[in-house]
Amino acid sequence: MAWLLSNEGAVRLGAFVSVLILIALIERRWPARSDTGNARRKLTNLSLIVVGSVVLRLGFPVLAVGLASRVHADAGGLFGLLHWPGALEIVLAVLLLDLAIYWQHRLFHVLPVLWRMHRVHHSDVAFDVSTGVRFHPFEIAASMALKLALVAILGPDPVAVIAFELLLSLGSLVTHGNYAFPAAIDRRIRWLLVTPSMHRIHHSVRREETDSNYGFHLSIWDRLFASYRAAPHSPEREMPIGLDAFREPTAQRLPALLAQPFKPQR
Repeated sequence: MAWLLSNEGAVRLGAFVSVLILIALIERRWPARSDTGNARRKLTNLSLIVVGSVVLRLGFPVLAVGLASRVHADAGGLFGLLHWPGALEIVLAVLLLDLAIYWQHRLFHVLPVLWRMHRVHHSDVAFDVSTGVRFHPFEIAASMALKLALVAILGPDPVAVIAFELLLSLGSLVTHGNYAFPAAIDRRIRWLLVTPSMHRIHHSVRREETDSNYGFHLSIWDRLFASYRAAPHSPEREMPIGLDAFREPTAQRLPALLAQPFKPQR
């Protein structure tokens, strides 16, 4: 555990780059859709995660893993009071954090001030692994603030927070990949996990489809809270992706994406 905590940044970066390259190779070899856009679009999407990472480092004196280490060492939070076995605590902490992110995602679709940040992600006119890192720095900061609050309340083992952060970043790459499992296999996987085909529905231009399938990793939350949609209105390989208000090439450039939360369109 000590090695993992001291090398957390390197582990997360190495895993992120490895999975990014792997999914990029898979979707290049077996693409589900043809509208992957050009290299400039992908570079713009990747630039957003760089800007977001800088904002986190400059805007927060401590991030989720660091806070978890402090709270857990002081036996603080809910888990500090319960004294449950470490393995059980880690599993429960990851599940609770995943559930919280599911509800955070739903709120980002409901509250106008949050939607203005989140729609940067949805305004992508294509769907591939680079979409999985296309988040406005304001949204990244808001998500970190929520995680810090949850860490302070729960007091989870820092290993659980590292595991969850890895699942969050790597899962976003996996579920946004431009590939699809065979239909029969996809149906079985999504009884537990979110698949690219399931999440692709969430990026449809149709509002009722955009407001569905909010889960990041586990599909059970969508089933449990009645937000699951099994299939899009149009075939997933042909359905329009994105938001019609932001289809112009100028709206897809980095300065416009950074300024997008200040624009009033739905």
